Amino acid sequence: MCGIVIAHGIDNPSAERPKLIACSKKIRHRGPDWSGCYSGKQTILAHERLAIVGVDTGAQPLVSNDGKIILAVNGEIYNHIKLRASLKNSYKFKTHSDCEVIIPLYQERDKELCNLLDGMFSFVLLDESVTPSRIIAARDPIGITTLYQGWNSQRPGATFFASELKALTDLCDKIISFPPGHVYDSRDQSTTRYFQPTWWNGDLDGPEAVIPAKPVDLKLLRESLEEAVRKRLMSEVPYGVLLSGGLDSSLIASIAARETEKVAMAQAEARKRRLQESKSGPPTPGEDGVDEAQTIMAWPQLHSFSIGLENSPDLLAARKAAHYLGTVHHEYTFTVQEGLDAIPDVIYHLETYDVTTVRASTPMYLLSRKIKAMGVKMVLSGEGSDEIFGGYLYFHAAPDPRSFHQECVKRVKNLHTADCLRANKSTMAWGLEARVPFLDKAFLEVAMNIDPREKMFSKGSAQEVDEDGRPKMEKYILRKAFDCSPDGKPYLPKSILWRQKEQFSDGVGYSWIDGIKDHAAAVVSDEAFAKRAERWPESTPDTKEAYFIRDVFDSMFPPAAAATAVRWIPRGDWGCSSDPSGRSVSIHNAAYTADS
Repeated sequence: MCGIVIAHGIDNPSAERPKLIACSKKIRHRGPDWSGCYSGKQTILAHERLAIVGVDTGAQPLVSNDGKIILAVNGEIYNHIKLRASLKNSYKFKTHSDCEVIIPLYQERDKELCNLLDGMFSFVLLDESVTPSRIIAARDPIGITTLYQGWNSQRPGATFFASELKALTDLCDKIISFPPGHVYDSRDQSTTRYFQPTWWNGDLDGPEAVIPAKPVDLKLLRESLEEAVRKRLMSEVPYGVLLSGGLDSSLIASIAARETEKVAMAQAEARKRRLQESKSGPPTPGEDGVDEAQTIMAWPQLHSFSIGLENSPDLLAARKAAHYLGTVHHEYTFTVQEGLDAIPDVIYHLETYDVTTVRASTPMYLLSRKIKAMGVKMVLSGEGSDEIFGGYLYFHAAPDPRSFHQECVKRVKNLHTADCLRANKSTMAWGLEARVPFLDKAFLEVAMNIDPREKMFSKGSAQEVDEDGRPKMEKYILRKAFDCSPDGKPYLPKSILWRQKEQFSDGVGYSWIDGIKDHAAAVVSDEAFAKRAERWPESTPDTKEAYFIRDVFDSMFPPAAAATAVRWIPRGDWGCSSDPSGRSVSIHNAAYTADS
């Protein structure tokens, strides 16, 4: 992924170029490999590049052969090779970038191109072949990448876009989070939804809302996730997996380990054939010979990364999963004080005051710095599974299948405000790209159309079991889909595959959340907390921890930025606590008691 900053509808782009470059510099952490800038008739496009595909030739902004279409993209297009082959007209590509295919797609399909893209992306395309010049801007279906749109009341007619909020605060007095699955067209200033999947209902709470009734196909579920991981291994640089030891990250790591082994074996066989066909005689070690073949066997080699407080649940579980999968495993410990020290920087990069997101992002932020220091530029992560399958423990309180499904869809629709935002910004703070297979479009079509009765679960003393004695616990069908393997080798140890859900901020060590609460209690006075509604009439903090985080946010961002931050609270009408920690759900401890 990268970073983009765009200004459109401005009178003197040449004069404003330095200011746009200064704004773009604020997000250079997203693209430390190169910076590019294009000034057009009424438009400036600035780009900060993180090179993962087309490393040598993919500098942006990209320009069409006739010089009239200019493109700046933040993201990855996984099906770019197929899209190139599908073009009706010949097009001379200048780079190996996966993003360049957007230009000829626009020439052939206009805004319809958005539905053809399989990937995570936010882009702005400038068309200077028309007068006035036109831009279209789009964001991927779920909002894995971040994109903001802004306006300045003193500059009517001008529109601004950026990958992060901070790049717009000096330019705009009104800023919104650009909606996922939408495309903007400057020709009529419209923003329309292009993403219309079968499971996406308009009025979820209305009587006409469609609730899926399709029985689960475990084989299809498994193969769809495997394909989602496979396509996300598209990379020309070292990659790894974030491994917490929970079900989601461990499954992604297991699939990635299998796919990486296939790649390594295929490369080694190809190298071996080339050596056998060579007429130059036995190669000398270190000169395009046996040593290189051995290196290929060792790389690509999957590296896994975990973080937690000393002896935290996640560290112990991740160590076990990594040993089973044979990854090159790296684990890092942090202290509560190190986490507290990092919170201001985390909030600066996250650009939100949501408690849940800040809690979980801090360890991820610390880990990402370690990963980037090792030279790894891309990791796979397990975000999205809990929203798709209703894996959060509070889902056990869903009163019926309809309510369960409606909550799943709402959570997936709002992923861009929480887990996607965390995965994107916590990693990109250090120029590390996170890819999320669970949010693959094809996988979502399979998983979100399953009868919610198949996803519902019970816990504690009344927990149901299947014919094999396995508990009908959260994400049961996902676990069951990977409980057998076509090649006879289990994907994961049973203790990992059937491990109870731990939210990331809990799994890194329970004292992490307790430490934040204690710190907030010490720095937020009772008097200040009592007047919180006067200071924040909307989105009023309900705990001292929330007050502390909001206070830090306000010290960094102007009031206009607060509207882009969205707080998440579990369903109160299901009797759930407003504390998003899994430990606040009564069945957490009950389940451990029942499992012991």
